[in-house]
Amino acid sequence: MPEEIERQEDMEPSRRNGSAELGELVGRLTADEDMDRETRGRLLGRLAVLLGQKARRAGAAGVARGRLLGDLLVEAAPHIPIRDLETLQAHHRGLMGEELADRIVKVAGNGTTAVGAAGGALAAVQFTAPPLLLTAPAQLAAETLVVAAIEVKMIAELHEVYGVTVHGTGTTRGAAFVTSWARQRGINPLETGSLTSALGTAAKSALRKRMLRTFGRTLGTMGPLLTGAAAGAALNRSATKALAAKIRHDLRG
Repeated sequence: MPEEIERQEDMEPSRRNGSAELGELVGRLTADEDMDRETRGRLLGRLAVLLGQKARRAGAAGVARGRLLGDLLVEAAPHIPIRDLETLQAHHRGLMGEELADRIVKVAGNGTTAVGAAGGALAAVQFTAPPLLLTAPAQLAAETLVVAAIEVKMIAELHEVYGVTVHGTGTTRGAAFVTSWARQRGINPLETGSLTSALGTAAKSALRKRMLRTFGRTLGTMGPLLTGAAAGAALNRSATKALAAKIRHDLRG
C-alpha cells in the first residue's frame, strides 16, 4: 500500500489546479539531477496529459504558433529551482569560475539528454496521451517544455557563476531568464526594460519561435523502436551545449 501511494504521488504531485500542478511537475523535472528513468517517464506522462488538456482549450492556432508553449514556459519559470553561487559551489565540491560553469553545462546536458531518451522510450511503447490539435502528441510538447526549462535553469545559474546577478521577484527573474533563453543572449541588468515580469512584443515573438524550433527538434524522438530515444538524446545534448557556449561568450564580455 505505501508503495502505491508513493507511485500515485509521482504521477500527480498536486491536485490544486492544472497550472499549479504543471509548475510543480516542471520544477521536479528540472531539480532532480539523479532522477531515475521510470520516475521521469511517469512525470513526463502526467505533464503530457495536462498539456493535452490545455491545448484543447487554447485551440489549434495557439498551438501552431507556439503561443501556448511560450506562455506555459513563462508560467512555469518561477517554479524552476535556481541555485545561487554559494549553493552551486557547495554542491559541486568548491569548483569556481570556468570549471564550475563547465559542470553546470554538463549537468544541463545530462538533463536534456535524459528527457530526450525518456521521450523516445515512451514513443517506442506507443505511450497514449490526449493529443495536441496537431499531428504530434502531447508527449512532444511535454518534452519541449521540460528541455526548455532545464536550459533556462542552466542560463540562470551561469549568470550566477559569471557574477551577473539578476534581482527581483521569482516572476520577474523567471521572465528575464526565459527572455535570455529565447534570444540566446545573456542578460544586461543595466539595460532598460531587461528586468520586468511582462515580456514585450519582441520577446514574446522570439520566445514563440524558439519554442517551435525546440518542438521541431523533439520530433526526432518519434523514430521507430528505440532509435527515437537515441536521436532525441543526442539532439538535446548538442543543442544545450551550443546554447551554453553562446550565453557564456556573452557573459564573459
